[in-house]
Amino acid sequence: MRVLWNPKYYAQWQGVLRPWTWGWLYWTAFVSVALNVFWVAFSIVKRPQPTVFDRYTKIHNLPLVDQHALSDPHPVDGHGNVIATSFFTDEFATAIAALGHSLNRVNTTARRLALYIPEQVSPRGLCIAGASGFTPYAVERISPPDNGAGIFPHFVDQFTKLRIWELGDAGARGVVYLDADTLAVRNFDELFALPFGVAAAPDVYTNKAWGVSVNAGVLFLRPSAATFRALRAAIDTAPYWRHEAEQALLNAFFAGELVKLPYAYNANLAIKAYSRAVWEGIKREIRVIHYTMVKPFTRDNKDYAWVPMEELEANARRRSAEEGGIFVEEMEYWAQTWRETYALYGERLRYCMTLSNKPGQEGN
Repeated sequence: MRVLWNPKYYAQWQGVLRPWTWGWLYWTAFVSVALNVFWVAFSIVKRPQPTVFDRYTKIHNLPLVDQHALSDPHPVDGHGNVIATSFFTDEFATAIAALGHSLNRVNTTARRLALYIPEQVSPRGLCIAGASGFTPYAVERISPPDNGAGIFPHFVDQFTKLRIWELGDAGARGVVYLDADTLAVRNFDELFALPFGVAAAPDVYTNKAWGVSVNAGVLFLRPSAATFRALRAAIDTAPYWRHEAEQALLNAFFAGELVKLPYAYNANLAIKAYSRAVWEGIKREIRVIHYTMVKPFTRDNKDYAWVPMEELEANARRRSAEEGGIFVEEMEYWAQTWRETYALYGERLRYCMTLSNKPGQEGN
C-alpha cells in the first residue's frame, strides 16, 4: 500500500525532529574534524623522522681505515695524539679553561690545541683559554654557505671546525675533538687506537626518537688533507639540512662510514632529558659530559653573554633550576670543576683579565 506524505504530519514533527537532527549533524561534524586534527598532529609527532639516508648521496671515495694507524705500535700514548677544541668568541674561553682542567684530572697524555679565529678572539680570551693546558691555534674562518642563510645564528662560524682535519700540519695523527661546552669525566685515550677515519656518538633530541645521526660535539678523526678538501668542497653542494651547519654536513658526508661510539663518549644532557633510564645506565662509564641544553658558563641560551669568572660557580648553580631542575647534579659537577680551575690557575686567570678584550689584537 502506498503511503502519501501529508504536510500536516511534517508540521507536527518539524519542531521535534529539526533541532535534534541538526544537533546530531553538528556534533558528528565536530567529532570528525577533531579526530582528523588529532590524527594529523599524531602523525607529525610520531612519524619517523627523516634521516641522512633518506637523502643519501655518495659524496667521496675516501678510505674507511687509516692504514698508517694500523702500523702504529703505540697508538694510545703516541706523540701524534691531539685533543682539540674550538672557540670563536671570548664567551667560551672560561669553558675551555674548565675543560682543560678536567683533562688534567683524568691524566690524558695527548697534546691540546684550541682552534680560534684571530679576528674574533681577544688577547684576554686567548690567555684564559690557554690557562689550564690548551695551546691556542689560529685558523682562518670558513664562511657558511649562502652567507649563513637558514643556519642557526650560534652556528654560523661552525664550518671553521672542519679545519681539525688539517691538524696533520701540526703533527697530529689522531684527534679527539671536544666542543668547549664539555668536560672530561674519565680518561678516553683508548680512542686514539681506533684505525678509522672518523667516529662519533649518536645524537639525541628531546622531541625525537633515538636517531641514526651523530652529534659533532665529540669526534675522533684521522687528520687528512684529502678529507679536508672534500669536506670544504661539499659545503655548497652536499644535500644536508643547513640549519645545523657543520654537524649536518658531517652526517651527510660520512653517512655510510661513520663509526658509532657509545653514548658514554658524548653524554649529551638531552639523553637524560629524554630517558633517565639510559642516563643511569651509562652514568658509571661516562667519559665526556656535553652541556647541550643548559650551558653553565653563560647567562642564558640566547646570546651567550659573558659571565665574570668570580660569578661562574654561582651561575652554574643558578642555571641548574632550568629544565625542571633535572640537571642539578651535572651543573654542580661543572661548578665544582670551575672552582678547582680558579683555585689552581687563579693567578694566571687574573693576569689574563688585565689584557685587552678587543678581538684581533696580538699579545698574551
